[in-house]
Parts: sequence; C-alpha cells; structure tokens
Amino acid sequence: QVQLVQSGGGSVQAGGSLTLSCVVSGRAFSDYVVGWFRQGPGKEREFVGAITQNGDHTHYIDSVEGRFTISGDNAKNTVYLQMNSLKPEDTAVYFCAAGVMVWVRIEQLYDFWGQGTQVTVSS
Repeated sequence: QVQLVQSGGGSVQAGGSLTLSCVVSGRAFSDYVVGWFRQGPGKEREFVGAITQNGDHTHYIDSVEGRFTISGDNAKNTVYLQMNSLKPEDTAVYFCAAGVMVWVRIEQLYDFWGQGTQVTVSS
C-alpha cells in the first residue's frame, strides 16, 4: 500500500519561503507522477505543480512558475515543494498526490494523497 506523509508548512510573511515534504512509502516515488495541489479558503482545490516519473520533467501553474520548485530525493523517497517569494494568495492547504498518468494537472487521475498541510502567508 502506498502512503504519502506530508510535513512542513506553517506561517510566514509575504516574501518569505517554506518547504513542504512528501514522504512516499510502499513504492519508489520515481515510479509515479507526484503532484502538488492546494485549496485556499473558499476555493476549489487546484493543481500547483508536478514532477514526472524519474524526475524527467516538472510542470507548474503560471502563478507559481519561477517561485516554486519541485524536486525529489531518491534516497529518502521524498518529494519537496520549495516555495519562495510567497504571497498572501498562496495561503492554502497543500496536498501531495501520486499516480500514473499523462495529464498531470487532473486531480482525479491521482490514486494516493497526503494528509494536507496548512500554509499561511501574511501581508
């Protein structure tokens, strides 16, 4: 059984940085697409970015491109979401997810989900 356990997050002022971690157990994370999603207050969950199998490619939504970076550590079987230059609109619960698919932005295609972690950015 594949499990994803998240850590990191917290509160930061605008312009600050945070790193989220997603530890994958039960299978090598490099076998999957690992995506990051977020759900802000009163909003639907949205795709943030993803890293494809074997870390070949990363994808980001426009609003985080250049500020967020997704990377993986094979030895720790962990995927990271490094978030820099944070803005108040980045405030949300962030989720990591894993699956095998081509269309990485579609959350319904992900099979396994982390528990979510809160990120709060104050102005």
